[in-house]
Amino acid sequence: MSDLSPAGVRLHRVIDDAMPRLLAISADEATRAREPGKWSIVEIMGHLIDSATNNHQRFVRAADQNHLVFPGYEQDKWVARQRYQTTPWIEVYTLWRLYNQHIARVMSAIPREVRGRLTVRHNLDQIAFHPLPDDEPATLEYLMNDYVDHLEHHLAQVFR
Repeated sequence: MSDLSPAGVRLHRVIDDAMPRLLAISADEATRAREPGKWSIVEIMGHLIDSATNNHQRFVRAADQNHLVFPGYEQDKWVARQRYQTTPWIEVYTLWRLYNQHIARVMSAIPREVRGRLTVRHNLDQIAFHPLPDDEPATLEYLMNDYVDHLEHHLAQVFR
């Protein structure tokens, strides 16, 4: 058990806590715009799926490279192009839950020494939710925890 990623354990807990609250959201509520120009709940969750897809590949790739440099993505364009607003709420919820359960397992499958390896070459100043200055060393575990922080931030928006 000591090799489990703290971020992976935390992600499992966040998913488990969010599941009943997300399931209680009706399809009408999920697609209702809260404010002009802001994402609906289903679009926020779609954005979290996009974040999952991007970070999943980052985590897997990082295990085999000696840097943490990854492409970013244009979140507004991704959400619009994938038409989350017109996707059934239960499909978006299910994809988010299953994908994040998988990511939590991936986090813990990566050896602790790889997750904790310091690297000076990264672009977490550009792609992280909590940017890390480019002159500070980074770890994959930092990026994993940053992913969970980002997810929690958006879930808080959903539950407001």
